[in-house]
Amino acid sequence: MQIVKIKDIKPNPNNPRIIKDEKFKKLVASIKEFPQMLEIRPIVVNKDMIVLGGNMRLKAIKEAGVTEVPCLIADQLTEDQQRQFIIKDNIGYGEWDWEMIANEWDVEDLDKWGLDVPVFMEEPSMDELIGEEKNKPATMKITFESVEQLQKAEIDIQELLDRKYPGSYFSISAGEI
Repeated sequence: MQIVKIKDIKPNPNNPRIIKDEKFKKLVASIKEFPQMLEIRPIVVNKDMIVLGGNMRLKAIKEAGVTEVPCLIADQLTEDQQRQFIIKDNIGYGEWDWEMIANEWDVEDLDKWGLDVPVFMEEPSMDELIGEEKNKPATMKITFESVEQLQKAEIDIQELLDRKYPGSYFSISAGEI
């Protein structure tokens, strides 16, 4: 690892990553508040001093007013390995344990550090899901092909309702029960 002047490092023109304004501001603040991270996680460059890993950090470092930064010069990589590194360095293989995060970390700090913390809501109860619908009677739409079918169904349905569900009713509208 070497300490390199920022002016000697070139952003990678083929970097497929972008950073939005709000995240960029958080990254700049993070670098200002915790500059030791730059030593722990240096910028990775090739032999031509083109960034392979850390393009967004380089941009934020410049914005933070830093003039020198630790760099790891990966001069042994082939062109293909450099292309792979650019992608693989940015892939998040792991997943967050949100339960642990909720119990062990302060959400405001995490947000300030740039982690997108999802907002978890308690699952609604069945009453909340059903809402006003729970007070409405059950409905079923049946369409008949003939008046005779409809008349027979009326009798069968009323008998069933009287036997199983006293006080229940049904209605007929435009030939549909």
